[in-house]
Amino acid sequence: MASLFTKIINGEVPSYKIAETEDYLAFLDINPNAKGHTLCIPKKEVDKIFDLDEKTYHGLMEFSRQIAVALEVAVPCKRVGMSVIGLEVPHVHVHLIPLNSMDDAQFTTKVTLDKEEFEATAKRIASFL
Repeated sequence: MASLFTKIINGEVPSYKIAETEDYLAFLDINPNAKGHTLCIPKKEVDKIFDLDEKTYHGLMEFSRQIAVALEVAVPCKRVGMSVIGLEVPHVHVHLIPLNSMDDAQFTTKVTLDKEEFEATAKRIASFL
């Protein structure tokens, strides 16, 4: 069965896309730790990051770096944190989280955004790519 992220890639589930290449996709997390919390994924469905082949792994890191650079300009923050946990969806994903405090890095506190805020944030981040 396809993962939630594969369904997003295939357009079966909507998302707030930031960037897309032939091999990778970046979109906003719909349950964000902070405004701008972004997920970067390979389009290849693999459960664990260290099971990716070397080319895909390095490509994902470079794609994530490009998104993080744009994110830091687009969303005021002290820095962009990166986390790879992967327990909630069995598809490799890199969390890029705008950080102003250590609380923003915790997955226990979430912010609420409406559709318009998600759309504006995705558009703003994409504008800096």
